[in-house]
Amino acid sequence: MNLPAIKAIYKFEMARTGRTLLQSIVSPVISTSLYFVVFGAAIGARITEIEGVPYGAFIVPGLIMLMLLTQSVANASFGIYFPRFTGTIFELLSAPISYLEIVIGYVGAAATKSIILGLIILATAWLFVPIRIAHPFWMVTFLVLTAATFSLLGFIIGVWADGFEKLQLVPLLIITPLTFLGGTFYSIHMLPPLWQQITLFNPVVYLISGFRWAFFGVADVAVGVSLAMTLVFMALCLAAVAWIFRTGYKLKA
Repeated sequence: MNLPAIKAIYKFEMARTGRTLLQSIVSPVISTSLYFVVFGAAIGARITEIEGVPYGAFIVPGLIMLMLLTQSVANASFGIYFPRFTGTIFELLSAPISYLEIVIGYVGAAATKSIILGLIILATAWLFVPIRIAHPFWMVTFLVLTAATFSLLGFIIGVWADGFEKLQLVPLLIITPLTFLGGTFYSIHMLPPLWQQITLFNPVVYLISGFRWAFFGVADVAVGVSLAMTLVFMALCLAAVAWIFRTGYKLKA
């Protein structure tokens, strides 16, 4: 394992966050705070609590997951796409570094940035409402697994995209709507029975449900199912990344 090479990629990607601090950290935190204020004030006035949890606190895990998913994908996709766009990817591919080490460097940096952002948003939410974490270990587990999984997905999107428009296509038109419809601001048990069954086809439901269970001990689906679905999605992303490197799909484009 070429640890210096992994460290170089990792440090370069983390340094990019420092150079774009307003875009990478401040902007997502402000956006999430606005979600919290608007939805917490507008809907919280009508719904005081859900399953025994005050509504303001209930939406916090969903808001963290919303930002975690979008930022993981954005960070990882841009991280690998920009070298392809500028042509510096050839320097990376000609260096004595394996494909696995490239993935660890880029995905590790993207996941780290998303986890840091998630923790900052959690600390910010504490300023608005009191929050208890019933299962801290599982909260961290779901946080890390989700960040790593969607960073892998972002890496795949960054390889697939051949323009900045495609780079934004999946996060804006697929991930964000699925997150909003996945129980970010409500429990799926509040939906009619038919829509409850339809919602179970949304993979984000399992991520938000498991993460919310770690906070409050309440969940829309069994926590074991949430964990299993997260691991399955990660395995699919790993398989897709392995296929990309085995076939060289668009990597040198």
